[in-house]
Amino acid sequence: MTQLITTREERGEAIAKLSGQIKRIDERTYSVKSQSHNGEYIIRKVDDEWLCECPDNKYRHLICKHIFAVDFSSQLRSEVAVNRVIAEVNVNSCQFCGSNQIVKAGLRKNKNGNIQKYLCRECGHYFTINLGFERMRATPQIITSAMQLYFTGESLRNVQKFLKLQGVTVSHVAILKWIKKYVALMKDYADRITPNVSDTWRADELYVKVRGNLKYLFAIMDDETRFLISQEVAETKEKHDARNLFMMAKRLMEKQPKTLITDGLTSYHVASKEVFDEAQHIRKITLDGKQHNNNKMERLNGELRDREKTMRGLKTNDTEILTGYQLFHNYIRPHEGLDGKTPSEACGIVIEGENKWKTLIQNASKSQDLPNPKGIN
Repeated sequence: MTQLITTREERGEAIAKLSGQIKRIDERTYSVKSQSHNGEYIIRKVDDEWLCECPDNKYRHLICKHIFAVDFSSQLRSEVAVNRVIAEVNVNSCQFCGSNQIVKAGLRKNKNGNIQKYLCRECGHYFTINLGFERMRATPQIITSAMQLYFTGESLRNVQKFLKLQGVTVSHVAILKWIKKYVALMKDYADRITPNVSDTWRADELYVKVRGNLKYLFAIMDDETRFLISQEVAETKEKHDARNLFMMAKRLMEKQPKTLITDGLTSYHVASKEVFDEAQHIRKITLDGKQHNNNKMERLNGELRDREKTMRGLKTNDTEILTGYQLFHNYIRPHEGLDGKTPSEACGIVIEGENKWKTLIQNASKSQDLPNPKGIN
């Protein structure tokens, strides 16, 4: 005998488990299909309280099954999120004989810092582990400190001055070479990882100067986790074809959004119809805190604008600096809007270790010879 579902909470749970019943418009707005007719109800969060258009909530002031459905849907999404841990690379075996009978054996002196030496008790060999930083004169700590300073807003020459205070003499050109080398290495690695982004994405554009010429940076960001998915520099705003940007985002995330929020730019509408054919495209956005504001993208644009001012403009369209800032934004920088998490952590990607730059570089170096399942260069 079929058990009857009687309470609103039980009905809400049943709705949440059905496919296609709930659509997330943004973090404070959902739509839930009606179970009695062909329409749908909009559920909005107002002053930390969910409000629904249905009679139970609107007139009787009860927590309706649609609100319960949204709550259960959020819980289910959290439970099925696949976590990926990017672990620190630790020394656990001899690189000559593979034995795990190894011990620390002093430091190798270097004018830019010291590197730990190890002794294998099995074969008697001494060796160092410097994965990702082989043949670099500076230590991993110095290189990653320089990258952290640069992407938090310091100029190359200010980074150079800071390192000099630490007893490390290096030119600003060498620092830029470090950044270019390791950004390229980390990008190849990061492109192989599929974050657990939500079904609502945002797109926007920002004007930038490239060698003194006005151009536009187009970007797509996940609404829930603030993960910066993809970006590209365009020559113009109105005539830019956004299809390549959207296809790149779809390929990297291995999915398309159910809801896309943009301004009224025609290229977004055309690209969305062709690339995100299953998505609801919301083209009316405001900056006043109402339902479809674009404050999150404007906050991201502000971050990039601060970085660009320090550089006094970009040098090339495909500069590694924009890619590096994307990596910094996604994997390194904690965000107050995410309760101190990074966007990657909000997507289920945990980077272990106090020095996340070093962990990323070491893992990227380890994975260089592995096949790329997405075929992205």
